[in-house]
Amino acid sequence: MRLVPSTSYRRMPWKNGGGETIEIVSSPEGSTLSTFEWRVSMAKVASPGPFSLFPEIDRTLAVLDGSGIRLSIAGRGEVLVHPDTAPVSFPGDVPVEADLVDEPIMDLNVMTRRGRYGHAMARMSVAEEVGVTCRGDITLMLVTGSGATANAAGTAISAADGDTIIVSKAEGAESVRISPQGSLELYIIDIWRA
Repeated sequence: MRLVPSTSYRRMPWKNGGGETIEIVSSPEGSTLSTFEWRVSMAKVASPGPFSLFPEIDRTLAVLDGSGIRLSIAGRGEVLVHPDTAPVSFPGDVPVEADLVDEPIMDLNVMTRRGRYGHAMARMSVAEEVGVTCRGDITLMLVTGSGATANAAGTAISAADGDTIIVSKAEGAESVRISPQGSLELYIIDIWRA
């Protein structure tokens, strides 16, 4: 288990140049937008427009902050995503148009290279100690709201608002106990080799 503090996130332009991405982590380390196997990032969406296309990539998006966003996904129709809805998954290589419900939003994106990795994302509201089962080869937990302490496989780390906890099943962690300092939202991302 390790901590990725929010101060270490990498800022970079969107692939289509329309905004800025805050990259939390990508694999392999140092990979580019064309060479990553999997990637977790955040982005502020301040105006309507098309999403960048990512061939052979599967994506999942959640809204962390703001009123929400309408996604017009080719072949699927319109999907409304806001902080209270479940994350939405879609192929990265189909056209997607985004329209804001109201003010700008901050979103959380997970991308995996199709055929090599798969992923799932869920949101959990936490107000007291809870156990999180690690379902992927790697499990990431983005902490938003209060800070928390995470305990797994005999190791404890403290995470502040905006930090990410990464747990590797290969290192013996099957589950994590999360002890919040107050109320928080935990975004749980499981990534596995296909």
